[in-house]
Amino acid sequence: MAEKTGRRCVVFYPSPGMGHLVSMVEFAKRLLPYSFDLTVVTAEPPYNTGSTASYMRRVTETHPAITFHRLPPVSLPLDASSSTNNEAFTFRFIDLNRTLLHDALLDISRRNSICALVLDFFCFTSMESAARLGIPPYVYFTSSATCLASFFDFPTLHRNTAASLKDMTDTVLDVPGVPPLPASHMPTPVLDREDEAYWGFFRMSMEIPKCRGILVNTFEGLEPRALRAISEGACIPDGPTPRIFPIGPVIAADNRGGKWECLSWLDSQPDKSVVFLCFGSLGLFSAEQLKEIAIGVERSEQRFLWVVRSPPSPDDKTAGRLCAPPEPDLEALLPKGFLERTRNRGMVLKSWAPQAAVLSHGSVGGFVTHCGWNSILEAICAGVPMVAWPLYAEQKLNKVFLTKETKLAIPVTEEENGLVTAAEVERRVRELMESEEGKGLRERTAATRTAAVAAVSEGGSSLAVLTEFAESLKQLQIGLGR
Repeated sequence: MAEKTGRRCVVFYPSPGMGHLVSMVEFAKRLLPYSFDLTVVTAEPPYNTGSTASYMRRVTETHPAITFHRLPPVSLPLDASSSTNNEAFTFRFIDLNRTLLHDALLDISRRNSICALVLDFFCFTSMESAARLGIPPYVYFTSSATCLASFFDFPTLHRNTAASLKDMTDTVLDVPGVPPLPASHMPTPVLDREDEAYWGFFRMSMEIPKCRGILVNTFEGLEPRALRAISEGACIPDGPTPRIFPIGPVIAADNRGGKWECLSWLDSQPDKSVVFLCFGSLGLFSAEQLKEIAIGVERSEQRFLWVVRSPPSPDDKTAGRLCAPPEPDLEALLPKGFLERTRNRGMVLKSWAPQAAVLSHGSVGGFVTHCGWNSILEAICAGVPMVAWPLYAEQKLNKVFLTKETKLAIPVTEEENGLVTAAEVERRVRELMESEEGKGLRERTAATRTAAVAAVSEGGSSLAVLTEFAESLKQLQIGLGR
């Protein structure tokens, strides 16, 4: 048996997907100065979540104190559910890995004294393994405190309503700490009571308050009302609320190296003149919608950098889960002559861009975003105002927060069929880049950026909370089977 190191170990267990993995690993890096051994346990699902191997390799090369422990592969019958929500598959996949995680914790404990298991909220069923082994479980919440408040309130909402949220078209929800919220803007997986994902989130909302504490990727100056509502117990009126640790913003700087053509192109553009359009790794548009975006961007007469991905397969609802979409054929997807007509003021990228580096570039003055929380934090930390175009998951909730609570974004308006017209794209891009409202957005975003930097600096609220969390782990009694 290997001799233990004598240092306390924190084990991290992210859910599948680049966004969740990167956010949790970046949080783990924040604990490096506190002298813990840090182990990240990963499970690779048999469906598309984006490639993680190269990212983990770079982390290991640059931060040798962080090690990765890969679980053995498991098979998952993808056709066993009628759910169209990826989240249903994620919950099922995590359940299938519970025994493997238990074995991994036993293996890690032979070399290290585990003082905490930090779980992604999707992995809540693994709290049971932590309890059996006497390891204190904590939850790392990769989204906003506003979203966390809505999940804590979800069981109460479930008890007080009989219909699916998707059918409550005229209902506005009163969630403590959250702006007035249309029922249809709750996270996509909880809109339909008949969907497997609904019940996964219901169980999660009931179970994660039982953990020792929840680490939230936000900061006090960004979401004071939601954090206060949660901490004061307003969201869980019939039970205790765990300790909340707002330790954000946690974002990743791109360290892939190399010289990106899009950054060189941005170097040649005027200050704050470019609008960046990017919708995440799972943000896929129909061919019709891509053409509407192109027409709107061209008519706006703004400089632009746009990441285009291939449309989803119309015949296979699981195509996006099983494999990455093919590289887009820009000539076929975009209006005839678009690339030639806009080549002096725009650039179109295929599938991917170094988003953090782009947002931090001085030439970028606006961001049309799908409202993923990581993207929002990257924009805030770069001081870039946004157009909110939510697509899936909790992004409509994030849109409400951005447009109603903080006023850091302006929303797009969809037609009844879900299409955003070229006229709407043109109007919102112009509003963002040219109008008085856009000027106000820039001023508020700049102030929020200052608050974000202060939160993680010496004397800042998030750094103080992180130190409190780290010191509390050093005081815990450790040892399997307590």
